[in-house]
Amino acid sequence: MTEVRPTTAASASLWERDQEIDAIRRAVDALCTDRSSTGSLLVLRGEAGLGKTTLLAETRRIAEERGCTVWSARGGETLRSVPFNVVRQLLQPALVSMLPEEARDYLGDWYDIAGPALGIADPGERQADPQGVCDGLVAAVRRLARRDWPLVLLIDDAHWADQETLRWLAAFAERLHDLSVLVVVARRPGDVTGERARHLDAVAAAAAQSVTTLSALTPDATAGLPRATVGAHADGAFCREVWAVTAGNPYDTVELLAKVLDSEMEPTEASAGELRALNRSARGGGLVARLEGLGVDATRFAWAAAILGTGITVDLVARLTTMHPEQAERCAHLLGTARILTAPDPAGGPVLPGDLEFVHPLIASAVYNSIPDALRRAMHGIAARIVTDLGLGAAAASRHLLQVHPDDDAELVEQLREAAREHLAVGAPDAARQCLERALQEPPRPEAQAHVHYELGCATLLTAPAKTIDHLRTALAMPGLDGPERVDAVFRLSQALLHNDELEQAVRTVEAEAARHEDGPARMRLRAVQYMWEGIYAGESATPGRSARLADLARTCTGRDNSERALLILRGFDAMTHGENAEEVVEVCDRALVNGRLAPGLSWTDTEWGIELLMMLGSSYAYTDRLDRAENLFAEALRSYTSAGWSGGHLALAHAFLGLAFRRQGRLKDAEKVLRDSLRIAERVGRGLPLYWSATCGLVDTLLARGHVEEAWTIAEQYGFAPPYPSTIVLPDTRSVRGRLLLAVGRVEEGVNELEAAEKAAAARGGHNPVLAPWTVDLARALAAVDPARAARLAADARRQAERFGTDTAIGEALRCAAALETGQRQVRLAAQAVTYLEASPCQYEHAAARVEYGLAARSTTELNRGLTLARSCGADGLARRAEKALAALTGDLG
Repeated sequence: MTEVRPTTAASASLWERDQEIDAIRRAVDALCTDRSSTGSLLVLRGEAGLGKTTLLAETRRIAEERGCTVWSARGGETLRSVPFNVVRQLLQPALVSMLPEEARDYLGDWYDIAGPALGIADPGERQADPQGVCDGLVAAVRRLARRDWPLVLLIDDAHWADQETLRWLAAFAERLHDLSVLVVVARRPGDVTGERARHLDAVAAAAAQSVTTLSALTPDATAGLPRATVGAHADGAFCREVWAVTAGNPYDTVELLAKVLDSEMEPTEASAGELRALNRSARGGGLVARLEGLGVDATRFAWAAAILGTGITVDLVARLTTMHPEQAERCAHLLGTARILTAPDPAGGPVLPGDLEFVHPLIASAVYNSIPDALRRAMHGIAARIVTDLGLGAAAASRHLLQVHPDDDAELVEQLREAAREHLAVGAPDAARQCLERALQEPPRPEAQAHVHYELGCATLLTAPAKTIDHLRTALAMPGLDGPERVDAVFRLSQALLHNDELEQAVRTVEAEAARHEDGPARMRLRAVQYMWEGIYAGESATPGRSARLADLARTCTGRDNSERALLILRGFDAMTHGENAEEVVEVCDRALVNGRLAPGLSWTDTEWGIELLMMLGSSYAYTDRLDRAENLFAEALRSYTSAGWSGGHLALAHAFLGLAFRRQGRLKDAEKVLRDSLRIAERVGRGLPLYWSATCGLVDTLLARGHVEEAWTIAEQYGFAPPYPSTIVLPDTRSVRGRLLLAVGRVEEGVNELEAAEKAAAARGGHNPVLAPWTVDLARALAAVDPARAARLAADARRQAERFGTDTAIGEALRCAAALETGQRQVRLAAQAVTYLEASPCQYEHAAARVEYGLAARSTTELNRGLTLARSCGADGLARRAEKALAALTGDLG
């Protein structure tokens, strides 16, 4: 047991905490070893009063003794709705001490993304991506940690931290392995649900074995405390009663003993019976009664401090209570003497005269909950007005506005709407959602109801598609949402339906709205959106004659505005998927560009049309052998989303489609890298979404091309790459890739079944592009031995489709397939023709494979060596091994 501590109040919570302190010392020592030391995370769990805060204070003392930089922050029960509250506390002191130019230099590209969330930069014009902001905050701490090594971060009461901070903390905890920083988190168990609980669980998982659950003090320790506090003459019965009354809770023990001293009670068995009554004044109703005993003014002062929660000053409390400054000063002194309020610990940052905080969160909670409900709501309303009058903005006032009693106040509704806009601008959609949901309770005026539902739908679009659907449907069913805003609401509703895997309903929704409009820009946009969703539907076409109507409509388009450009892109993609002439596909797509570039308002970060349209444009180029254009488009997407801080689904798709361009070019190592990045980001966004399938399918396809079959199978198993497939088209084609994978691992019957399913799916949607969905050539090869007649028919079909499409890659691949089904000189001639076409193709992996197969057919060391060189340059390890083996065998035969 810990024997002696400097002061009882500060040290009581350190009794019987030697193991925890030793772990903290070891962690600090490891951090200070050198700059290459691995980061670590300690989590302290314990009920209120068990000494978590005191352990954090001891961590600070130990760390500063070793020369560490220490930053700290604390969650607050009434501050959970304030986005980035805790991470701002943590980082702002370091950032505001810099000149603006210095802060910008340290944060680099992340300054404009994370700066608004930290309150050191103005938000941009676009809604911030929450994942991008989270990544920016991770990057900010990483960069500052390198500057301020050795750095220790202390987070107290993490169970009361805001959701945005916890999201950052969970992400940061996962990346500590390559950063020299110590993070110590203290929290109570339970009391957290939903997303916040998930983030805290992720933090605990990252801490692994370094999660400590604090227990109450033993009777022996609790016996030592009275003797150390009130005197060694405290008898055993008195000490045992102290333990029985407090159940070994260090905070309660210290508070009880302080009252023993104040009352000059003798620590003997005779007075032990009075301890229970004395202890009741430390918490709950007893504390409230003690506060009321200090007088009406002191009670009002304490209530106002609890309403403020943070940033408590005598001046601010005086304004909230309309007290005279001298009267407020007297109350502050009185509450300090009563151990209810105190000056903040200067170790946590600069402290100004008049700054205050509650002695313990238990006291703050008890005081706040003791305020009569109607008065508490009214005081929050006054606090909101004070915050607004100070020029701090609607977002800063919103935590108070959320607590005001609904009263049909149109002004309050507008304040909450403005707060929601400010929250969205810094990447806090959950805070925006709370503001708008509260605005609906007010309720808004009838003419504003639809607009609030619309804004609420927009706020939840990135985080909760199902809620978005409900809000937008409600908005559209109400009067008041008209013009471009209504069209935008329909588009966003269709997007939400798409992301909720309700693609058919998305199509019907846009179709019905288009029917309500006369010919003009709005109808044109809605028709384009309808064609877009129909174009990515993986099932049977529900609109007969759609392609013909789209072709007729696009034929009249000159590309004079973005609606016409969208229709041209859709026509090009539709023609490409159906295997129409590739040159005509390219010509239509080119008409959608302005001087070879994306038109203003149609860039990757413009939200009017969505990412899907430009992915269709890039895919059309990728499968018509215009791979340089496809790569440029997808690389531009990656740059745009990275610089804008969009690190969620948009960035995952940008990586996935850039990987597709690299895979088509034969840059297999580059493709694997960006596809792994895509899958990592997609995993963060959520499984089952179309973007997740794109990343997984692309990676499996690339690993198969590299010859890494076992790894491809592992990825497929790990990430659920198997039926049922999503309702949207995935590139590359899921069934074709899955079928090829099954064949590669020797599950031939299953592979054939999967490729036959790909055949049926392609036929249902009219897809006749043998490069986009290469099931034809794979199935023909698989059936060559067991059903040569069907294999020949399939190969002939593939060749007809390839010649209709007309690209060198399509024709070359069809010839490779035909050659694989032949023997003798006919096989050699077909293989040679395949090489001729694929040599002119930009797809180097296919060219390498054709060279190797030609070399095998012709028994040519020259061709095998050429194929080997190409295979190595592509990163196609399996193909290279095949060529090496064939060369060795052929050289041996010739020798």
